[in-house]
Amino acid sequence: MIISKAVSYITPINGTFFSTSLRSRKTQETISYLLKTSVLLIACCFTLFFYGCFGKILKPVPESPALVKLSSYEYPEFIDDTYYDNLEEGIRQSLSYLNKRPRNIKFAFGQDLYETTHMVDSLVNFLEFIENKPSANELKKHIDENYYVYKSTGTKGSGDVLFTGYYEPFLEGSLVKRDTYKYPVYGIPPDLISIDLSLFSPKYSGEKITGRYTGQTVVPYYDRKEIETGGILDGKAPVLAWVNNPVDLFFLQIQGSGKIFLDNGETINVHYHAENGHSYKSIGNLLIQNQIIPPSEMSMQKIRAYLDSRPEAVQEILNYNPSYIFFKTEEDGPKGYLDVKLTPERSVALDRRIFPLAGLVYIEAAKPVVSGNGAITGWTKNKKFVLNQDTGGAIRGPGRADIFWGNGKYAETAAGNMKHKGCLYFLILKPESVLKPDNE
Repeated sequence: MIISKAVSYITPINGTFFSTSLRSRKTQETISYLLKTSVLLIACCFTLFFYGCFGKILKPVPESPALVKLSSYEYPEFIDDTYYDNLEEGIRQSLSYLNKRPRNIKFAFGQDLYETTHMVDSLVNFLEFIENKPSANELKKHIDENYYVYKSTGTKGSGDVLFTGYYEPFLEGSLVKRDTYKYPVYGIPPDLISIDLSLFSPKYSGEKITGRYTGQTVVPYYDRKEIETGGILDGKAPVLAWVNNPVDLFFLQIQGSGKIFLDNGETINVHYHAENGHSYKSIGNLLIQNQIIPPSEMSMQKIRAYLDSRPEAVQEILNYNPSYIFFKTEEDGPKGYLDVKLTPERSVALDRRIFPLAGLVYIEAAKPVVSGNGAITGWTKNKKFVLNQDTGGAIRGPGRADIFWGNGKYAETAAGNMKHKGCLYFLILKPESVLKPDNE
């Protein structure tokens, strides 16, 4: 989730950085103007919506389907290269989510719709089938006879999906602000509000505006610079913990979940709760545009190394990304968008607007081969079944996917370096197979 496609014109000034993105400025001015509309008169915005005055914030879901149904002869060669390890746990997490949903909710697989009950039947069938660790031939036969397969149309209809990765970071912190621990992990501020635009028209399903009240108006919420440099939330927002490194905190926000090891010996799990509503801007792209890190070498590790070497420039570089994340604590974790525990290498984040949540997915991607000293010596195929259990601000469209790698050094290495094209498929049980759990 480090690399974003958003690119601005960047001008070095006195050894630091200054962004002058005309497109971003225009969008911010447009949003600012509309957000200043009185809350008491917000219903009037209904008329404005039809004139598209909200610009890209109301960008509709693409009309062309994100998934296309395949004929059986087009099915990929299904192989699970980790021999189904942890797959049962991942499926159970999706079932936990689905069993809490209304039975008649529709899940879209391209132009086809399936209800919650059928999603459950589909996962239960697959779960029962893999319990005995079927061979590749048995797996192929079972899928051919019992499942429909849909392929992601990918970037611009090419079928190519860019796979990146994310992981669960570990941080050091304290419940009390100290000289060593002075960077706050904020919970939701009391003045943060969200407006659901779908209430005005189904056309804007899934779209919202985030801001804050000022008297009788709503304005954009504070950006990262105002929060971290200006200290605008000091004493106003709840602090879940104080951590010792601003870069670690920044990457915690990028990943969305993490563990904080406290100085009192305890550990807390923090998880994404809300954001300030500003668009995500990649500091990786910032460093590329300033010719600091070549595109071919860009990784989270390279970004960290540069920031460590330039402590005086850290905050200004971080401020380039105005998006800011607020957290909540969880008893367990990490959790994704479905509010279920993520399973390492079995959970993926996709665009929730166009792909069926909790669905069974098959991916053909890549994974790093890492030496004993942590260096990547090459990349190998990564073919396996995963579950659509998360989403992300930079994960938009049918051509993007983010694999959750878990925690630890390998997970951090894989997540920080993965930028590989591959293919992605969704599987759903054929309706006529619901009453045939075992066709072998």
